[in-house]
Amino acid sequence: MRTVLYKANTRGHANHGWLDTHHTFSFANYYDPDRINFGALRVVNDDIVEGGKGFGTHPHDNMEIVSIPLKGGLKHGDSMGNGGIIHEGEVQVMSAGTGVLHSEFNAYHDKPVNFFQIWVFPNKNDVKPRYEQKKMDFPEHRNKLSEIVTPTPTDHSLWIHQNAWFNIGMFDKNVSIDYALKDKGNGVFVMVIEGKFNVSGTELDKRDAIGIWETDSINLKALSDDAQILLIEVPMEF
Repeated sequence: MRTVLYKANTRGHANHGWLDTHHTFSFANYYDPDRINFGALRVVNDDIVEGGKGFGTHPHDNMEIVSIPLKGGLKHGDSMGNGGIIHEGEVQVMSAGTGVLHSEFNAYHDKPVNFFQIWVFPNKNDVKPRYEQKKMDFPEHRNKLSEIVTPTPTDHSLWIHQNAWFNIGMFDKNVSIDYALKDKGNGVFVMVIEGKFNVSGTELDKRDAIGIWETDSINLKALSDDAQILLIEVPMEF
């Protein structure tokens, strides 16, 4: 088993007034040659956007983009004609493919929105752009991992063009589970959303993360009540 630790207080940080953002991997003005990506996982941004503010229309191509609101509502619009609001408990995916324009704004003027914006390198370039959002069941299901993104469509998850699986779980204190990796060539990136966890022997606090590879499985143990965790399994070679 090999590991790499990403402590919350070592992330890149920028505060633009309307946007307070933390970057686990190199992004925008934050650059660390040792933190470019974890396998196919390229970006994990923890964004807080003030009421009524947001990212104006901008382009993307050949990237799988996953947005997970943690608090508040995120208003989306794109050049494919999609538009709407995603809230906590919902997940959004966008395959940028040959190219797409989109915007993201705080849907409300009286409270901030906090969301994860996650980019994954695709396993196919120049695909037709696509967009999808879905209400998930993970807020109601405790002490288990809920798949939210998979490589192929399912009734309970969204999908992206990559051999990747996203899971979210909410746990009570001292609950312990194992996660078995789907592919021996994959690694798993684990970030604590809330609370504390022990992840295969490493204790992590809120927003700490660890990357683990060259293993068949990992163990997760909640060290606090109402602990929430995000797992992203991705190919290490792609």
